[in-house]
Amino acid sequence: MEKTNTVITIGRQFGSAGREIGYKVAKDLGIKLYDKEMLDRAAKESGICQELFETHDEKPTNSFLYSLVMDTYSLGYSSGSYTDMPINHKVFLAQFDAIKKIADEGPCILVGRCADYALEEYDNVLSVFIHADLNARIRRIARIYDLTDAKAKDMINKTDKKRSSYYNYYTNKRWGDAVSYDVSLNSSLLGIDGTAEAIKRLVEIKENNNNKKL
Repeated sequence: MEKTNTVITIGRQFGSAGREIGYKVAKDLGIKLYDKEMLDRAAKESGICQELFETHDEKPTNSFLYSLVMDTYSLGYSSGSYTDMPINHKVFLAQFDAIKKIADEGPCILVGRCADYALEEYDNVLSVFIHADLNARIRRIARIYDLTDAKAKDMINKTDKKRSSYYNYYTNKRWGDAVSYDVSLNSSLLGIDGTAEAIKRLVEIKENNNNKKL
């Protein structure tokens, strides 16, 4: 496949091998993958300390007060009110800006962190959600982290809950719902290589389709 001009965003269930699949696609297409690197970039460009990005990474907020504050900001905040804004919202906005800047630099793969939502207005984006059967995910996480099945299952549930709450809170979509993404793929059905192949083929189809429209 020729070099792509598509930005691929990957949302993923914990243990579905989403990141590994992303790396495979990135290598085959000769493009960069950004995962934690998005946080580094956002920290550097915003001047907000790196640790704060790590602390708030894909973690939801539960505070009722925070929701009230957020509602006032979502109506449009002036530069003055930015200083009063809760730190996790500043972190989210800085990440949002970093994601757009990365996408503006050219084709790449962005893993998690509401990248599909940040790039909603972009025509050259393919948003993918990768899921897998729970048993396959338990086996994978138990092996990687050397856990019992019960502990692996608990870790999966907690991580997915965090990712889901974070995504649902900051976007106008539902995490994992098919309608929230261009395509949803089951990596336990297709395998890691098969899922990577499917994504590359989808990029090709999308680009061919775009060329027809021109």
